[in-house]
Amino acid sequence: MNVGDQMPERTYQVTRADLVRYAGASGDFNPIHWNERYAVKVGLPGVIAHGMLTMALVGRAVTEWVGRPDAVVDYGVRFTRPVLVPDDDIGTEIAVSAVVRSVTEDGLVQLDITATCAGEKILAQARATVTG
Repeated sequence: MNVGDQMPERTYQVTRADLVRYAGASGDFNPIHWNERYAVKVGLPGVIAHGMLTMALVGRAVTEWVGRPDAVVDYGVRFTRPVLVPDDDIGTEIAVSAVVRSVTEDGLVQLDITATCAGEKILAQARATVTG
């Protein structure tokens, strides 16, 4: 990988069924992730995906780009916008891309990651450091 290289975009569908499965796996049954009435009542525009699910999908893109999960040395994001998941069979799509920001002499590669949903950035300061 070289500075300026673009990683191929990865896309991930997220449906309400995915939210239910994630809730079961994580133990996070907060109703904002499955109950429309509750989500709206607390001020959200609708049911939203778990932040950690969103972060995991972006991390999955990183491991797909580098070919193995143990190549990830550091990974972090800031959440900027919730991922709304409609109550239909299609759900929503998260698109993930990245550019190589730097490469150190010892082969560490820093990626600047962009993640969007419905054309809006959902993360800020999303970065990963991987072994080249």
